[in-house]
Amino acid sequence: MGTHLTPLARQALATLRTHPSRTLLAFDFDGTLAPIVEDPEKSRPYPGATEALAALAERGARIAVITGRPAEVAVRYGQFEGVEGMTVLGHYGAERWDQATKTVTAPPPPPALDAVRAELPGILGAMDVWVEEKGRAVAVHTRRAKDPQGLWEALRQPIAELAARHGLIVEPGRLVLEIRPAGMDKGAALHSLVEETGVTAVLYAGDDLGDLPAFDAVDALREAGTPGVLVCSGSEEVTALRDRADLVVAGPPGVVELLGQLVNDVS
Repeated sequence: MGTHLTPLARQALATLRTHPSRTLLAFDFDGTLAPIVEDPEKSRPYPGATEALAALAERGARIAVITGRPAEVAVRYGQFEGVEGMTVLGHYGAERWDQATKTVTAPPPPPALDAVRAELPGILGAMDVWVEEKGRAVAVHTRRAKDPQGLWEALRQPIAELAARHGLIVEPGRLVLEIRPAGMDKGAALHSLVEETGVTAVLYAGDDLGDLPAFDAVDALREAGTPGVLVCSGSEEVTALRDRADLVVAGPPGVVELLGQLVNDVS
């Protein structure tokens, strides 16, 4: 585990230990709580992750997952229904599931996505990609290709042009290009949760480029005086988060180890 704790990061961890109800712990799903797998439909949390989140919630901490997946899918794959008071924000914050109501609230998907779905096969042709339908987004995965990074690079511009023609954006990730509506990101979602809950400290853990806005949000909160901790679920595929993190852990197993330490700290 790599550690570069700033004073505000240390203060955030101290708040968690002494006043867990004043702390928000927020996590990405894939690559952070769950290992990256070739088939996204088989993604599940690393053993012990959900149990540790539940234990922290029982001690009063506010728990959230902020993911690009649909909220209902993340809840089902993560088995989060029993985590007291948990919030799951899907599609980067456009969808919301609350444990208290066990319902998902979301605006309708933009019609432009239907046009993207119609045109996408003409761009992809016979390329060795896997297209994931996400309701409010469409994701093109290149992980199964012989040269996944090369294919990802080759597709980045044509997929960006397709999205732009229909007023959408592309969210690049670890060997995935996701076409989705603009106007929401993990940073905005995290900041809204902090304001809503009134917490005085925050921890965010992520692993991919889509988590950078959440890192930016924590940095902005720290500049305004709210203690925060940035955790990178380490990967050689993405270094931008690692270089900014207070804590770098060895992927989802390292995240679970960190969660176990936090559970012991607030016992």
